[in-house]
Amino acid sequence: MDSHTLASTPMNPVVASEKLKRTEVWAEDDGSVHWAGAFAVYGGHGATASSTIVYEIEPGKRLGWHTDATQETQYIIAGTGPGSVFAIPTPVKHDLVNVGKETLRAVAFFAAAMFTQNFDNVMMPPKSHILGTPNRED
Repeated sequence: MDSHTLASTPMNPVVASEKLKRTEVWAEDDGSVHWAGAFAVYGGHGATASSTIVYEIEPGKRLGWHTDATQETQYIIAGTGPGSVFAIPTPVKHDLVNVGKETLRAVAFFAAAMFTQNFDNVMMPPKSHILGTPNRED
């Protein structure tokens, strides 16, 4: 396979992330916390030992302070800081604010097939402090 060809197999799924339906997420009590994201892969759905989410934050908005139950690495695709990569060890509390004038687009890679995130704010949906992979409730 050359570098311009992408092939999907059961062990090597290719996900067209721009086609994934994003879910809007916001804080019940803080209008600055608002973003949209979609899980590209997670345990039992294209991956066995990791999870990946694609997400977007509009200018002036942010993710919200939270901790993850596993290590996370983020890659900024577009907006302020494209090409930036940063790793966040477990359980470091973190947030990401879009200080630019364009939509921030990023990919977050998690070192677990299933994980949770504990937010300071009550997040909508599901009206909970806890978010994470869809398989966390299996």
